[in-house]
Amino acid sequence: MKLFVKITPKQQRVLDFIREKVNKDNLPPTIREIAAACGFSSTGTVRDYLDALAKKGYLKRGNNKSRAIELLQGNPQKLRLIGAIPAGTPNEAHEDPSDYLDLKQLFSRESARGEVFALKVKGDSMVNAGIMDGDIAVIRKQPSGQSGEIVAALLEDNEVTLKRLKHLKQGAYFLEAANENYPPIEKEFTVIGVLISIIRKY
Repeated sequence: MKLFVKITPKQQRVLDFIREKVNKDNLPPTIREIAAACGFSSTGTVRDYLDALAKKGYLKRGNNKSRAIELLQGNPQKLRLIGAIPAGTPNEAHEDPSDYLDLKQLFSRESARGEVFALKVKGDSMVNAGIMDGDIAVIRKQPSGQSGEIVAALLEDNEVTLKRLKHLKQGAYFLEAANENYPPIEKEFTVIGVLISIIRKY
């Protein structure tokens, strides 16, 4: 799943500069601007980095245009809807990057800080937290969360679920549903992001 593909520190530097340029000027940088900002002596090197980021699903490149770079993840104007996330029994999240949500008027710059993505909620395990089946969960990608926060968690075998992160006194964490019909999840998991908003269509 491209959502969870790691990038190198240098690739992250290029991506961060592109994101900063888009956020500041609402316009992607040119190849030469990226080279200058990131300390590359060759524009060919920049193109190699852009190609790598495109293959990993972070951006899209156009041909024969100096600013033909479109962010696909972490773009505050266009949020990629990558698939569905169970809020019931955990299940594998299948990526489907065919849809986008317009974020321009939805979030403050602070709430959308960093890389964000969207998942469609499936199930009723979080109903008592006001999260319903069919809602769109907007997640800020990060590797940890605070006790009490609602997180997207990656379980064994690429299973993903939306639950509340809870901390035990012994230092361990578990995942708690907001529905008494679902037991807590105490097996190993990895936090992949924290919920920042819910979008509901009527």
